[in-house]
Amino acid sequence: MIPLNLDPAFSPFATTAITHKLFTFYGGEPHIKIEEGFDVNQNITITHRLSSFNALGEVCVAADALRRMGAKSISLFIPYMPGARQDRVMIPGEPLTAKVYTDIINRLGFEEVIIFDAHSDVAPALLNNVTVVPNHSFIAQVVNEIAPVHLASPDAGALKKIYKLSEYLGGAHVVECGKHRDVKTGRLTGFRVYEDDLNGADILIVDDICDGGGTFAGIADALKEKNAGKLYLAVSHGIFSKGFEVFEGRFEKVFTTNSFRDLEENAMVKQLKIAL
Repeated sequence: MIPLNLDPAFSPFATTAITHKLFTFYGGEPHIKIEEGFDVNQNITITHRLSSFNALGEVCVAADALRRMGAKSISLFIPYMPGARQDRVMIPGEPLTAKVYTDIINRLGFEEVIIFDAHSDVAPALLNNVTVVPNHSFIAQVVNEIAPVHLASPDAGALKKIYKLSEYLGGAHVVECGKHRDVKTGRLTGFRVYEDDLNGADILIVDDICDGGGTFAGIADALKEKNAGKLYLAVSHGIFSKGFEVFEGRFEKVFTTNSFRDLEENAMVKQLKIAL
């Protein structure tokens, strides 16, 4: 396998990558020039962090360029699957964004598409030749750093995944939590914890994506009301669109990976690198 790393700061495979130049024309079109000299008979794996729709365009032109160079087998590793949260139409007038992205990726004809900690079963079901890497290794690193803790699921949608994670970790106790989201406004209310008294237990909230952080602030407050001890947060894909102030005073530490972007050094957040 030979990687083609479209993001120069993201190199998840410990092997020499294909040399290329990636840029965007003034009209907004992504373009790539790939140097010759690699074995076109080996599998080429394109890697990229899809933090914009333009990044998907970069994947498209890279795949086309490789095929025109004679590459026989091309795979794709995109740790963050964009559009995965829009995996159903909640109100009329909305798109099924997960299918928009997966349709484009499927048309590129990859041998394998690897994603990290999928948001739900929908995007993997829509992708051809998909491999989903779970968050188990990432969370194991976190737990080893902060000592034994209870795991908390932020909502019912994450329960299936967190019980599999608990099994992987040897049977960690799971604290079930919930919330209500208004599908029209996105407003979050009704944060609750389905245990009467946590007796000072330290809690690690685990989820796949953190955008603004409102869910985790609400769950943290609800956990404290049930006598939780120290609180930690681990999210596979850290967008952090509203910064880190929302976590201050609530969490001891926030853990994430470099699946979406590289974070500046921050005392509140620790970023772990994805490596395959």
